[in-house]
Amino acid sequence: MLSAVLVGLTAALAGVVRWWLRLPPRQATILDLEDHTVSAPSGAVRSVQAADLVLPAQALEAIWSPAHLERLARTYWRFLTRVTLGLIRVIYTERERFVVVVARPLVLISFQAPEYELDGDRGLVRWRIERGVLVSRRGRGGVGYLQIEVRRCPDQSPGVARVHVEVEVANFYPAIAVSLSRRLYAATQSRVHVIVTHGFLRSLARLDLAESRVRRWAGLVPPVPAPPAADGASPDGGWTAPAAAGASRIPGDGPRPR
Repeated sequence: MLSAVLVGLTAALAGVVRWWLRLPPRQATILDLEDHTVSAPSGAVRSVQAADLVLPAQALEAIWSPAHLERLARTYWRFLTRVTLGLIRVIYTERERFVVVVARPLVLISFQAPEYELDGDRGLVRWRIERGVLVSRRGRGGVGYLQIEVRRCPDQSPGVARVHVEVEVANFYPAIAVSLSRRLYAATQSRVHVIVTHGFLRSLARLDLAESRVRRWAGLVPPVPAPPAADGASPDGGWTAPAAAGASRIPGDGPRPR
């Protein structure tokens, strides 16, 4: 049994090394990593990890589109799987995303299908928290959410762009804090989340955005000029995913359900 475990760990580490050697070179710089985590008296947790991404302005223009916002969402889940050596995976259906340990039925946390927003200065993808063993009963049913937001910063110099990237968990009610203690939650689940999220933010320096397997928004142009209102144009000229996108259709940040 021990030898089998060692063989499995060796294979996993070898896979990580091969993946690391194939990584593209850095094309941007990550600055000002931040972490702000607070817990309200009600037990709700808000945790924000952020950083600034400095890159050539031309490179930013090339990826500022609904399709690349979709790819950014997919990149987050890909990073989570890679950093855990495949132990934690994401299963996709039309209506939900399941974060599992290896496979179902052990669902750590599930989310509703993602919501997307994009205009000339800001992009956002949000997953509302549905349920899971890490979520207390009070926090189920879309009360809280996980989101990734990108915002353009004022230009620092000609030809150089700066983007503020935030990963936020809001109104989250952790089961560990409710059933055991807040101190234990802060020392375990919360700490791991911060470490993993900072790793994800650092990984964006390579601009290696994962390909969407469904490519739902691949045919849409960047938000200027905005698509017609029937296709989701917002009143301010930006772009918002149609309301049906998260419910009756397959969102584009993962493979088709089997």
